[in-house]
Amino acid sequence: MARIDEPQDPLFQAINTSLGFDRRLWREDIRGSIAHARGLERAGVLDAAERDRLISGLEAVGAEIESREFDFERGDEDIHMAIERRLTELVGPLGGKLHTARSRNDQVATDVALHVRGRATEARLLIASLMERLLELATEHDSDPLPGYTHLQRAQPVYLGHHLLAYFWMLRRDARRFEQVLEAAEEMPLGSGALAGLNFELDRETTAEELGFARPAPNSIDAVSNRDFVLDFLYAASACATHLSRIGAEIVLWSSSEFGFCEPDPGFSSGSSIMPQKKNPDAAELLRAKAPRITASLTTLLGVTHALPLAYSKDLQEDKPALFAAADELELALRVAERMLRGLRFDTERMASAAADDLPAATDVADMLVERGMPFREAHGIVGDLVRLAVETGRGLAELTPDELAERSELLDERYFELLGDRGWLESKRSPGGTSSAALAAQIDRATAALGELRSEP
Repeated sequence: MARIDEPQDPLFQAINTSLGFDRRLWREDIRGSIAHARGLERAGVLDAAERDRLISGLEAVGAEIESREFDFERGDEDIHMAIERRLTELVGPLGGKLHTARSRNDQVATDVALHVRGRATEARLLIASLMERLLELATEHDSDPLPGYTHLQRAQPVYLGHHLLAYFWMLRRDARRFEQVLEAAEEMPLGSGALAGLNFELDRETTAEELGFARPAPNSIDAVSNRDFVLDFLYAASACATHLSRIGAEIVLWSSSEFGFCEPDPGFSSGSSIMPQKKNPDAAELLRAKAPRITASLTTLLGVTHALPLAYSKDLQEDKPALFAAADELELALRVAERMLRGLRFDTERMASAAADDLPAATDVADMLVERGMPFREAHGIVGDLVRLAVETGRGLAELTPDELAERSELLDERYFELLGDRGWLESKRSPGGTSSAALAAQIDRATAALGELRSEP
């Protein structure tokens, strides 16, 4: 800016300023500046008294922002300039020394990395809370059957607990993705300068340790231009939001009169402006709608970084609106999902009645024939013929007569009717990960252990 002696055009100021959104980085900026002041003292740029005055001044600036007593000015292009300006007002010309051995480029990259680490940690905590809620519901409903679906057509019955745990494992993968975000953001950009490094030999390892990074970034050009950790966060957020949208969509479907499998929490529902009988699952519907908004943040930053030349370009300023919007929306959606599920009530009788239809047991009948030596394709054809007969005559499979069965295969004996008895086909799914009572109990134990591991991870 020293080269330019003419006032900036107001339109340029409007597009260039980032204070409207990056002021949220004030905690990270002050934290990084305090660590930098200590690094400057270790390098001999500051004496101990100067270091302490700068740290006290930074803490005072932080207190002003926290209490909303900080006065932002028109000339504050971003939060970093605003903090430096106010620091200089408090400590005098010494405030100008803080920018020694630091560029806005590595300063901003460090602040964003710190912010991403904090938001990824928060996302993992919220995911764990939602996983715990799902595990509680799955344990409570480990013996309540409902129809399973493919193509939104009744397929095979499962226990509700088994169905709910499908979302548990989706969220466990989401938590792992945010763990990978923390790994991606574990290298500290600070100390890289504008792009080429510094003329001062700072102890970057100590500063990285103080700020919670694993190590300093090894390449100064990559350090100031890298936003991969933001992209990783946005992908993890997009995948998680997509899973939440599936939970929301299912609650909307199941709470409809046509299904009647559940009733949403009144505190997360609304009525109609003209139809007094309505109870709308608005929160679940909004979970569906949040996913594309979060994914839009990912595509925005992918577009910003596409073909961007090294090292820093002002385009990278657009990383923060995308990051903040996605993190805010995801955290809200996770909190809503957990609270909404807390008040969700299932109509287990309605579910069991829907699951009592024995046509979905056709696959189990075919498997029984295969176990008795019949090739699967032949078994598939015979059972398909039984299904057609049952549908055409308005009966269930269990209502077919022994003579009708014998006409098609001598292997269709008493075992056929035992299989179609109460929950016989549910309990037949005994493979690990299946829906039988024994397999579900083992899965609940495994889910409990997985949640414990997640809770214990730093």
